[in-house]
Formats: sequence, C-alpha cells, structure tokens
Amino acid sequence: MRRFSLSSLLSESLRGHQGWGRQWRDPQPKPAYDVVIVGGGGHGLATAYYLATVHGITNVAVLEKGWIGGGNTGRNTTIIRSNYLYDESAALYEHALKLWEGLSQELNYNVMFSQRGVLMLAHNIHDVQSFKRHVYANRLNGIDNEWLSKEECKAFCPPIDISGTLRYPVLGGALQRRAGTARHDAVAWGYARGADARGVDIIQNCEVKGIRRDASGAAIGVETTRGYIGAGRIGVVAAGHTSTVMAMADVRMPLESYPLQALVSEPVKPVFPCVVMSNAVHAYISQSDKGELVIGAGTDQYTSYSQQGGLHITTHTLDAICEVFPQFTRMRMLRSWGGIVDVTPDRSPIIGKTPVPNLFVNCGWGTGGFKATPGSGHVFAHTLAKAEPHPINAPFTLDRFRTGRLIDEAAAAAVAH
Repeated sequence: MRRFSLSSLLSESLRGHQGWGRQWRDPQPKPAYDVVIVGGGGHGLATAYYLATVHGITNVAVLEKGWIGGGNTGRNTTIIRSNYLYDESAALYEHALKLWEGLSQELNYNVMFSQRGVLMLAHNIHDVQSFKRHVYANRLNGIDNEWLSKEECKAFCPPIDISGTLRYPVLGGALQRRAGTARHDAVAWGYARGADARGVDIIQNCEVKGIRRDASGAAIGVETTRGYIGAGRIGVVAAGHTSTVMAMADVRMPLESYPLQALVSEPVKPVFPCVVMSNAVHAYISQSDKGELVIGAGTDQYTSYSQQGGLHITTHTLDAICEVFPQFTRMRMLRSWGGIVDVTPDRSPIIGKTPVPNLFVNCGWGTGGFKATPGSGHVFAHTLAKAEPHPINAPFTLDRFRTGRLIDEAAAAAVAH
C-alpha cells in the first residue's frame, strides 16, 4: 500500500475540491492509511503506539482537532487504581495498572507514576459493607486491596480527622497500595513520542467534519478541516465528543456528556502522602510533586459541553475537604477547570465494533478514563488490528445495550458521580 505524506493528502483534496474531482467519483478510493484514529488524547495515542509496537501496523494517522494532550488528558486528577468491583472491570483496570507499572521504562519517558496508595474512606455502615465487598472481590481476582480500621487510616494518612466529631465520622477504609498517581498529560506525550518514532503520523489542528462511506455503507475515510483522508479502518477515541463524531456515520451512541470539575491549591511542602477518596462527603484529594493539593470535584446534574460547570459543585467539594481534613481550611485555591466526560447508562466503557463496517469506537469511560489509558490503548489496538475484540474488552461491546448484558460500575468511582 502506498504511503501518503500529509502534503500529498492535502493537495489531492484540494484538486478534488474543484468540482469535487476524482475522489468523489471513485466509490472506493485507495486508503491513505491502514488505520485512522480520531482523537489525539492518551487513549488515541496509546492505541497508535500499540498498533505499531505490538501489531506492526505503522501506516497510522492520529487526528486531533486541537493539540496533543489538550483535552481531557490535560484535565484529569491523575488517579490510577484497579480496585473495581465486577470481574470485567477489574480485569480491564488491572491490565492497565500493570502496564502503568512499567510504562516509564517502556516509553523511555518519565510519566511520574507514583504508587503512593489510594484510600477509600467509609463513613457509615453501608460504606463499610460496600468497601469490604470490594476488598473481597478484588482479592478473588488477584488484585491487592485491604481493609483498614480508622486508626490504621490515620496512621497511613495523618491529616485525616478520626475524632468522631464530624458529621460523617470515619469508620475505616479500603486501601489499594499499588494504586497512586501519574502526571496528568505526560502519558500522552510519552505515547506520542513512541508512536512518532515508529512512523505514525500525528496531525494536530485537524478536526474531523465527516465520515465518508461507500455504496455498501462501510466507512472508507474522514473529511477534515485539512482535507479528505482515506482509511482502511477508523477508530474513534474522542472523549467528550464521541456522540458528535459518531453521528457523522449515522450511529447513535448511548452516551451523555457532563462537565466534570477539579481544582488545585497553592503549592505547599509535602503534607499529604497518598490519595484519599470519600463517597459520603464527595471528596478526593492528593498532592502533586509541585506541592499543589489536587482536588476532584463533581459533575453537574445536567448535560453540557461547558468546561466550567456550576460554582456550587466546587463549593460543596471544598466544604467536604475541610470537613475531613481540618488543617486545610486555611489553604487557598489556585485554579479550577472542567473537562467533558462521556457517560454510559451502566457507567462502563464501550470498546469495539459499531454497526458500520470498518468503524470502531472507544468511549464512555466517565471518571475512569485516565487510569485506564495504557490498558484501553492496548486492547483497542488489538481490536483495530484484528477486527475482533481482545478477550479483556469483549464484554464492553455496544451491543450490550440491546441485549441487556450491562456492567454496572455506577459506584466504582468511590465518589458520588
């Protein structure tokens, strides 16, 4: 298959634009790329990297409407863990965590992965029962998780208030010691460097405006702001905007998009040793290597593409943080932001084929997207290369919403999203 440079692609597109030319008259023009990936975030770039390194497919283009790592990849709260309840989810996130553990060496790029532990606090009897169930389920799947008393929680994370005077007193917590954090956008740049070094074309400022299909209905390429690009297969990995892209191929997705907010404090000396999450008061917090407290807030209660969200969401989160960690009441917030998350009805991702031949999708991660990045890219690359799902992502088909075989991880965020 002849490999096209971007300049030749654009010149062909411009020639075709004069009366729409040869490209529009040819029902099946020769594809420029074996695979085109729509979305240049962590998942899209990881997919391209593993297509090249695992499957030997380097005739790949990654199309990003903005800049690499400028979407949700640059707007997350850096948390990585695999302590999910259901077998299907546990397998997927544990696969990702194992890849995270060797990722800096794999990419020869420091993604700043720190296995400082993730502690989920229980504030009532229901929390205790639910988190102990997670602990037992994780152990059955060979995933580390352990139950701590409130005194052990305090010993592991000294800033926690266990005095019993809180509205929601701490009764204990579930700790995954292998979990932790990574730099929010470093994974995108690491995968981008690795994919680029193996011949993958990464095209920024290239927004997809349409998906072209042949007479049989199969996807054969994409219309972009920089011209038409032919493709043997198309993988859509456009977090927050999947429904919009898939509608270009007349595919309706079971997704809703919500603003998800976060914020950071002024930097201080090291004071917080791990990640702590609390469902009852909706608080999750860690400390970055720069000293900022990284605080995750909630989603708005209405669908929107706003990247700001309601102020009351941030206010509620700060109240919760000060409730559990009284020493932070004097901290000042430095900046806040919002990302757009796609959410499925069962709060689990969709990874696989679509009703349109040659068109594949990876979406619906909600709050689980960042932590899944390496595993998501690895199994999606397999799906694109083989046109069949990897065993790990086989349960996460689009078809499950027709058959009712749902994977309901609604509580897996460990906060009330």
